[in-house]
Amino acid sequence: MQYISTRGRVEAKGFIDTVLMGLADDGGLMVPAEIPVVAEATLQKWKTLSYEELFLEIFSLYINDEIPIEELRQLVSRSYSSFRTPEVTPVHQLNDSLYILELFHGPTFAFKDVALQFMGEFYSYISKKQNKIIHILGATSGDTGAAAIQGVRGKEGIKICILHPHQKVSKVQELQMTTVDDENVLNLSVKGNFDDCQRVIKELFADLDFKGKYHLRAINSINFVRILAQTVYYFYAYLQINKGDQLPKINFCVPSGNFGNIFSGYLAKRMGLPVNKLIIATNENNILERFVKTGEYKPGEFKSTHSPSMDIQVASNFERYLYYFLGEDTAKVSAYMQDLQQNGKITVSQEDLAKVQQDFAAYGASNEQCLEVIEEYKKTYDYLLDPHTACGIAACKAQASEGEVTVTFATAHPAKFDEAIRLVGITQQFPPQIEHLFTLPQHQKVVEHDKAEIVRELEAFYKL
Repeated sequence: MQYISTRGRVEAKGFIDTVLMGLADDGGLMVPAEIPVVAEATLQKWKTLSYEELFLEIFSLYINDEIPIEELRQLVSRSYSSFRTPEVTPVHQLNDSLYILELFHGPTFAFKDVALQFMGEFYSYISKKQNKIIHILGATSGDTGAAAIQGVRGKEGIKICILHPHQKVSKVQELQMTTVDDENVLNLSVKGNFDDCQRVIKELFADLDFKGKYHLRAINSINFVRILAQTVYYFYAYLQINKGDQLPKINFCVPSGNFGNIFSGYLAKRMGLPVNKLIIATNENNILERFVKTGEYKPGEFKSTHSPSMDIQVASNFERYLYYFLGEDTAKVSAYMQDLQQNGKITVSQEDLAKVQQDFAAYGASNEQCLEVIEEYKKTYDYLLDPHTACGIAACKAQASEGEVTVTFATAHPAKFDEAIRLVGITQQFPPQIEHLFTLPQHQKVVEHDKAEIVRELEAFYKL
């Protein structure tokens, strides 16, 4: 298996080099040169596998034997040892047509743990094997930062710096990042929004001299290993629901901001998973909904919502979908991305829009709908949703047809977003791990949205 850039100007790489590169050196995103297809007979055999065993089967299709299977098995075992359930991502049935895939049983109570606890172990493994220091640099709308920090805190040979938008994440998200006092962790609270943070990260990774000098590595979903790790739970959910001989198609409804989680489902579908609809759930920052419905991909006005992890206007992983949508034509991808940079938008033809709508449905939930769904599902099912999952339920109700079975992703524990939960008059009991955060001192530095200032902070941190 070789990996190439969506823009076609990077020599093909192996799996480890792809992970280390993160953002491709030509500004594109790395993708497999070919997507392996899983036969229906193989899916039937996978039904009896544990989550960790399934992870090994899927990753084995992509890693080129670059990691001995027993060493990979140990990495996977360590990655999921901190999860609060042996299923890792258990499936909860609400009614005959709706299942919830709970992705919040990791150490930071969010779906990002599923991929990032593995990435932390994987980077540590590479650092020791190659005897090289690794500097992880990332931006977060809340959950990625906490999960990434938890995955690498205290690990020898690794330093991590996370940028988050100042006062635009939930209090629990902020505490999960900033109460960590390990020497290899730096939190920069940027006066701006997530897109501002993400823009700086992309510019620094595009600066090949700076990237090379400081051995920068990506933790965001621009890194393909994040996408691949998330693909595992699509297969797992499907196989948990379909225990019989038949393999019917089902829908997946996914709260999405940066397009990474939903793209993992698109990858799973191309691998042969029988998916009916991939439903993109957004909030009022609904660039993805507008693209699916109109064919225009254009960042709009940023809005702060009750679901801050989806308060994103520029979806990094959209370029990966564009690559496949355009028939894997890297020249066309480059032209489209240049058009986005110069004109601030991408527009596809009505004919091409029909192709998009074969791949995805989409729905953007308002703040009011989000709160209404939280209240409704607590009363009807005694099940408390976090606001991102509530957006997913709203999208499911709008886009799923009668008689269809849908899996909606619960991307975070509701305790991480108590500000929204309290607005509907619900008092929840925090897990003790989260309750404890409020007793700890914080460690962060507030900086301006200024690339030069951020670079100064990074250089000082790397020299420590």
